[in-house]
Amino acid sequence: MCDTLVALGNSTEDGSVIFGKNSDRPPNEAQVIRHIPRMEHPEGSKVKCTYIEIPQVPETLEVILSSPFWIWGAEMGVNEFGVAIGNEAVWSKEPYADTGLLGMDLLRLGLERGETARRALEVMTELLEKYGQGGNCFLDAQLKYHNSFIIADPNEAWVLETADKYWVAECVKDVRSISNGYTIGKDWDLASPNLVEHAINKGWCNSTKDFNFAECYGEPGMREIVHCDQRFKRSLGLLQENKGKINVKDMMNYLRDHGGMSLKEWNPDKQVTTVCMHSGHLEISQSTGSYVGHLTEELQTHWLTGGSNPCISVYMPFFMGIEIPETLSKGNGKFSESSFWWNHEKLARKIQEDYPQRASLIFPEIETLQSKFLEEASKIRKKALDLPLGEAVNLLENFTKKCVETVAKKNKEWLKTVEKTKPVTPTKSEYLNFLKSVNEAAGIKP
Repeated sequence: MCDTLVALGNSTEDGSVIFGKNSDRPPNEAQVIRHIPRMEHPEGSKVKCTYIEIPQVPETLEVILSSPFWIWGAEMGVNEFGVAIGNEAVWSKEPYADTGLLGMDLLRLGLERGETARRALEVMTELLEKYGQGGNCFLDAQLKYHNSFIIADPNEAWVLETADKYWVAECVKDVRSISNGYTIGKDWDLASPNLVEHAINKGWCNSTKDFNFAECYGEPGMREIVHCDQRFKRSLGLLQENKGKINVKDMMNYLRDHGGMSLKEWNPDKQVTTVCMHSGHLEISQSTGSYVGHLTEELQTHWLTGGSNPCISVYMPFFMGIEIPETLSKGNGKFSESSFWWNHEKLARKIQEDYPQRASLIFPEIETLQSKFLEEASKIRKKALDLPLGEAVNLLENFTKKCVETVAKKNKEWLKTVEKTKPVTPTKSEYLNFLKSVNEAAGIKP
């Protein structure tokens, strides 16, 4: 499952908007990073989304996306105007269509067509009402769901929650998070036509006075199954506790969170649902990618792991207008040496054979490297702002390339280190058998 967080300028250290999301997906589903430039499209052209085709607009904006490899849309992404969006699976009482726009398709369409958070919200709700949402959302299993989103830009943020073609939206005041359950109740700022009337007609409430979106439209049994209330409470608590001083590194740490447990205390074989998700014999998903957006007024910095398990990943800096290393866009359902995602995944699974020992062994290096990247990114961003466009693009592109190459090299070094480390922590056999099974399915050799 997923978690999305945002802190507005009135809650951050430097007055910027800071956005974060963990994308939780099946363990053998590579999540690739795609860079798509601004493009013009011929009149009357169509765009083929994951399942359906819809009319294309005359021009689409430049975007960076983190996407399951087989899906047209994205789990999270950002456009050239600093609009960032993350989606969550939610379950409603409304029917699930066999085809339509996936929530991930709506996310990409909002980014490609919306210059502000509010405009992206309008694009997404207009398309939702016209085409509906639907289709299977998992590659190797049948799973359909509706979607909620946080949509942010350098000035504001919105929470959008949907149930089939019905929707409700709330303008964020300071800090906010969402997980895999509805969070908007009696108070909202925008909503679809006939939202309340439909609930009354369905018998979910008696009148406008007792209408509550989450209670009327939400499927209550799913909240317990996906443990969304625990994760929502944890992520929102972290934001509220630090309101006024939140920075980019803090947001990374929130996305790495295991409920406050240290590396030595935490073991994924416990299968406790936390913001940083680990799949296993009792959990179908893991955090297959993570993103933190530093949404400043000028030259935003976008931090992506390009791999799973942010607790044992380094966030790497990306910028609009640059080409990203090809290895980040490679990957499917089988292991590949050419894929950054799969090389990191091989390391992550080795660590999880004895997480308390092996994660503790390499995390100090991860933390040192992360701090170095953050410090260098701040200096290079300031320098780029004073350079002509061409020189700035070259500077930023070379910096990103250097960071990606550094992390790729370290991942291979860390793999050799942990392979030499004999497990010392008792790990449940069911969990080790799970790791063995997903490795075999992906073609990862022992």
